[in-house]
Amino acid sequence: MNSSLPGAVLDACGVPAHYGNPFAEQSRLVAGKAFTDLSFVEVVVVSGQDRLTWLHNLTTRDFTNLAPGESSEMLLLDPNGHIQAAAGVVDDGERTWFLMDRGQAEPFAAFLESMVFRMRVEIGRPEYDVVGVVIPRSEEKTSGGDADGGEAAEGTESSVATAPAGDPPADFLPAEVAALAELVWEDPWPRTLPGGAHYGVADSEHSARASRRVLVLVKPGAPVVEAFMAAGYSPAGLQAWEAQRVADWRPRPNNEIVARALPHELDWLRTAVHLEKGCYRGQETVAKLVNLGKPPRRLTYLYLEGPEGDLPAAGSEIKLGEKTVGVLTSVARDYEEGPVALALIKRNTALDAQLSVGGFIAAQVEIVSREGKSSASPAQRPGAGMRGVGHRTLGA
Repeated sequence: MNSSLPGAVLDACGVPAHYGNPFAEQSRLVAGKAFTDLSFVEVVVVSGQDRLTWLHNLTTRDFTNLAPGESSEMLLLDPNGHIQAAAGVVDDGERTWFLMDRGQAEPFAAFLESMVFRMRVEIGRPEYDVVGVVIPRSEEKTSGGDADGGEAAEGTESSVATAPAGDPPADFLPAEVAALAELVWEDPWPRTLPGGAHYGVADSEHSARASRRVLVLVKPGAPVVEAFMAAGYSPAGLQAWEAQRVADWRPRPNNEIVARALPHELDWLRTAVHLEKGCYRGQETVAKLVNLGKPPRRLTYLYLEGPEGDLPAAGSEIKLGEKTVGVLTSVARDYEEGPVALALIKRNTALDAQLSVGGFIAAQVEIVSREGKSSASPAQRPGAGMRGVGHRTLGA
């Protein structure tokens, strides 16, 4: 879509990686004055009168209470609670839309087809061009209470238009772009949704508290690039988009969903899991870890320090001395903080441990807490007192 724009440097998949200056592109993206080609995003659409109750029983999202036009997220888990798929979700009143990472739509649609039985649903794979923008939140948005009743940091003055709480993201798109939009999805991250829980960092303290990430779907060939540029926006490559995602501690399916990944490990109970809804595949593991256990690994943010040149690749081993303690899942050069990364490491790894990866030294910023307890976890393990009584009885 943007590959023909002047200065576009394409990545291996044909998406513009940058337009000559990734740092400047990220700066304008964060300021709400740039757009990114995300046409690798795949779409699955489910229609039919049984769709919401059917999807409710298959996934982690409370579809029965999902209001038309409300943006959300969902996970598909295996019977042991490991993540198989993730998607952004919007229901328009007639169809439920799933926005998925590259390569995820086909297996997800195939799974849905296998579960239809006699349900009155239809599954489609329409093609759309997808553009991403960041809408900075206003002071009213960031100074409100979060899911824990905490107060957010005060907003800062800005020369760009900002979006107050609750306003539809389409209201802050250029009118020419909004007119072309077939669907607009606002990423709920990092807001802890009803029924959700976070694993250590309250909404008001979260790295991503000051921005709203928005995806705009348009028909293939629609003049959306021209519409953005006519409104004063400039293109930003995928490197800029990914750098901001990493700085926002935001998991991406194709990066952070490693083998046997659990929602708790990635802090994804925050936006993608409803802990109070009815049964779904993997629910027992989700509930058991929240109430009785601790996730074996934890997502962490890393500052990288090392030689000039290429950064370590995603998939590289994280070392503590000679011992492997985790894996690098995403890496980027941030326009303010330099080389940064997301990694999934063993939960009990010390916060001040000097880690290394691919010739770089890595310092941690805690995302999922080392303590391993969520905002929904009980203060005391259920039945802890009874266990002690039982042991005394058996020993009598």
